[in-house]
Amino acid sequence: MLTLNFLVKTVIDLYVMVLLLRIWMQWTHIDFYNPFSQFMVKITQPVVAPLRCIIPSLGPIDSASLLLAFLLMTIKYPLLLLIQGGAISLNPYNLLFGLISLVKSVGYLIFWVMIIRLLMSWISQGHSPIDYLMYQLTEPLMAPIRRIIPAIGDIDFSAMVVILILYLLNYLGIDLFGELWFLL
Repeated sequence: MLTLNFLVKTVIDLYVMVLLLRIWMQWTHIDFYNPFSQFMVKITQPVVAPLRCIIPSLGPIDSASLLLAFLLMTIKYPLLLLIQGGAISLNPYNLLFGLISLVKSVGYLIFWVMIIRLLMSWISQGHSPIDYLMYQLTEPLMAPIRRIIPAIGDIDFSAMVVILILYLLNYLGIDLFGELWFLL
């Protein structure tokens, strides 16, 4: 049962990350012809396309993808309880759990995209399509901080400040939700 539990949780979490990345790429107007963005659209389009016929986009936010990510995070924990041998409990708290899980997933996604951009800045020379994509994704977060804290020499502290803000928000989530933050 632990293997099935891990597999279901991992598949749902990864697909939600892909959906959130799709929303983020549309919000920051990523180059659609980038191979990575083409891949993200191809793996999410079969599920998102029927929803887009029903749910229109809200400005730059793809509301169909956001709703699908929220629904997946909402059903994840009742599904995991069912796999562990418990009964499904459909209560209104599942919506709160789904919302908290979605917010936490957004934080994880931003954290890992920032880490990948930092690592790639050390390794590659900036000529890869992934480099350009990471630059386009993270620049809206780093540019306002860079205006306040300019680079000192060749060292840019804006990525470190974004990661510190994410840590601060994570501790705020722990303070507000206690052990529930760890369980989700």
